[in-house]
Amino acid sequence: MKLNTKLTLFNALSKLVIVILFVSLLPMLIRNINQNFTDYKLQKQKSKILRIIKTSGIKENQYATYSPLKEEYYSLDEDSLKERLDTIQNEKRKIEGDTIAYRILSYNFKVNKKNYLLEIGKSIDSIDETTTPLQNVAFVVLVGMILLTILADMLYTNRVLKPLGLIIKTKLIGHTFPKFGSYKKVKTSTSDFQYLDISIHKMIVAIEAAFQKEREFISNASHELMTPISILQSKIENMFDQEDIADELKVRLLEMQKILNRLKSITKTLLLISQIENEQFLKEDTILVSELLQEVYDEISIRLSEKNINLNIVAAEDVTLININKFLLFNLIFNLVNNAIKYNRQDGEIEITAEKKNNTLIINIKDTGIGISKEDMPYIFNRFKKLKQSLQQDSFGLGLPIVKSIAEFHHIKIDVQSEKDAGSNFSLIFPADLIG
Repeated sequence: MKLNTKLTLFNALSKLVIVILFVSLLPMLIRNINQNFTDYKLQKQKSKILRIIKTSGIKENQYATYSPLKEEYYSLDEDSLKERLDTIQNEKRKIEGDTIAYRILSYNFKVNKKNYLLEIGKSIDSIDETTTPLQNVAFVVLVGMILLTILADMLYTNRVLKPLGLIIKTKLIGHTFPKFGSYKKVKTSTSDFQYLDISIHKMIVAIEAAFQKEREFISNASHELMTPISILQSKIENMFDQEDIADELKVRLLEMQKILNRLKSITKTLLLISQIENEQFLKEDTILVSELLQEVYDEISIRLSEKNINLNIVAAEDVTLININKFLLFNLIFNLVNNAIKYNRQDGEIEITAEKKNNTLIINIKDTGIGISKEDMPYIFNRFKKLKQSLQQDSFGLGLPIVKSIAEFHHIKIDVQSEKDAGSNFSLIFPADLIG
């Protein structure tokens, strides 16, 4: 899940908690608001009545009225109490046979040496009538504000995190490892993202330098090794031409020659990988898939007969590969077929199919060999990694790394399905731009 999605989800959930809490407290809050508002109105009415009394005085039976619906009442009577009274509380009054609960303001005062008690009441039912509408209005307003804040959070989060997305897209995803291209500063006012951008750039520079040194070393070492290997091979071949050489010495020379051939093969392989990674090959060739597969078969048919392995090729005659390097693709398929022979069983089978599917070309190389265990599967493309099930003592683990390098050079995807003791299937998925 993306960071901005997580932040938006967190903001939405936190606001949902606020809504739930507010809704649960809303009735009590509305009641308190209604009660406080009612108390405020009662106080204003008291002040208004006292001003009238101060101006006009008190007449007999002037204040003893009720509203027609008994929602409000006013009363002013002489008071026998001597203590000061100024309260607002809920009380019940019996009016015309009905007992009604009121919110009553009680206030006593003295006029012309007489004590009077003023009561102003509002029925509790009339106060509660406004509770539900107020709750609905408050809930609608709250939900509207929550939605607006969620939208504002999303917009602000996307704006704040936009530089992070650009850093990931332009500095990591947008480039082929380990070649990253020139550095372009990401515009952002967030200091953390500025530091991240600079740190990633420094890391990339260090990685590029390390890979470049490794490539240069492999290339230079491979070139330098080829000369003494060739010289040693020539000297050994010249020694074979001598007539007085002993048979025991010939055996040893043959062993030395075999070792030199293996060393020469490794050196050529490393040099080829270095040249591929440094993009020293052109991709200007065009070839029919069936023709390419036939050339691989012709080259490797002798090895098939050694194990009596049957190789079956099923490929359409009209499928053409373009913008490729024929030499490299030949090596890619040759190495896969060679491995299918090397790790196959006596009298085994290999099946190569090539079919177009969804604007792509898929070449499958399936064998009945010893397969690859789940433990070894993650490491099959690692250089010099010797797999546990390898039965070949002269295997130095460079065949599949070459395959991987050539595939990446052509942007070909490789899918491997294998089970130990049940064979393997290597699928090469060619993109549309390589199909003519």
